[in-house]
Amino acid sequence: MDDTLLMIPGPTIVPKRVLDAMAQPIVNHRGPAFGEILEETTAMMSEVFQTNNPSYLLTGSGTAAMETAVGNTIQKGDKVINVVGGKFGQRFQQITEKFGGESIEITVPWGQAVDPEIVKSVLEEHDDVKALTMIHNESSTAVVQPIKEIGKIMNDYDSLFIVDTVSSLAGDTVEVDNYGIDVCLSGSQKCIAAPPGMSAITFGDDAWNVINKQETPNYYLDMKSHLKYFKKDPSQTPYTPSVSLTFAMNEALSIVLEEGLDNRVKRHHIGAEATRNAAEALGLELFAREGDRSNTLTGIKMPEGITDQQLRGTMRNKYNVDIGGGQDHLKGNVFRIAHMGIIGLPELAITFTCLEMTLKELGFEFERGAGVAALEETYIKYQ
Repeated sequence: MDDTLLMIPGPTIVPKRVLDAMAQPIVNHRGPAFGEILEETTAMMSEVFQTNNPSYLLTGSGTAAMETAVGNTIQKGDKVINVVGGKFGQRFQQITEKFGGESIEITVPWGQAVDPEIVKSVLEEHDDVKALTMIHNESSTAVVQPIKEIGKIMNDYDSLFIVDTVSSLAGDTVEVDNYGIDVCLSGSQKCIAAPPGMSAITFGDDAWNVINKQETPNYYLDMKSHLKYFKKDPSQTPYTPSVSLTFAMNEALSIVLEEGLDNRVKRHHIGAEATRNAAEALGLELFAREGDRSNTLTGIKMPEGITDQQLRGTMRNKYNVDIGGGQDHLKGNVFRIAHMGIIGLPELAITFTCLEMTLKELGFEFERGAGVAALEETYIKYQ
């Protein structure tokens, strides 16, 4: 394996403590030792979600949790408002339609956040809306959505508020209970900084009232089964979980809480500000609209005359720094730099040093050292 620096928006760098946790001996997933670690891990998960409701671990990526959220609450013919402003908003819509839901799309230009007043007007226009789905941090566009403001609006309507926080939880402010979120989900491999392959989900009382009144077409992701087995003594999952990933999540969440949620979020915000400042110091243009920009990754427009293969290929093949590309119609037009998980000034300094060398090699004009200098200035400001 090479020593490539991962600066993509997931999977991100995993701390050695977390990797070491995965090396623990496998235990009986129906025994007391695993039950104890499962209860401890899900309790920490709820603390990070900032909810008094139980949380559940799923052996599957964030998409499994998205399917769990929709598949357990939406039935054929149910009206669902899908806020679509990027690749993952589209995915929520596709999952909704897969389960027979009637999608009411709120289309948001890629690179912008939705206007809460538009959400309110659509809720007013349509009767019997079962749920609204939203991606908090749309990593395909590096945009953060106003879930707090929309949560206030949702309080006035009898509809479930379903929020994906896969690329924001433990890196930006997410307060499930205070924001009125009925179903919240996240993934292991981004700001939590655990290996990929595990996700988490939590449900409020209103969501459980819906779940308990209807049959679900799910089998593996049936939350009634998960609840039943979690209540056993010792706590279990209905089907064989990834024991090693559970150990990893336990250690990763311990690190999150040791740092403190407020401190961790502040660190991510500083990294975001530093990255944006560094990019602009080089004369690069940010993709997302000002005021809507993500605090866990930054999208940057590809400089004119430079291809994705030239920029990202040189970064990866020559300098061993892996940055993200654009998705869908943004492919080749945008590149993305993550500042999530344990990424800080050292990793960003390496990334921007190599980015400057790459841009210089490709003939892009800028003041040499301006990007790294902007990083330094931003971090010094917060010391």
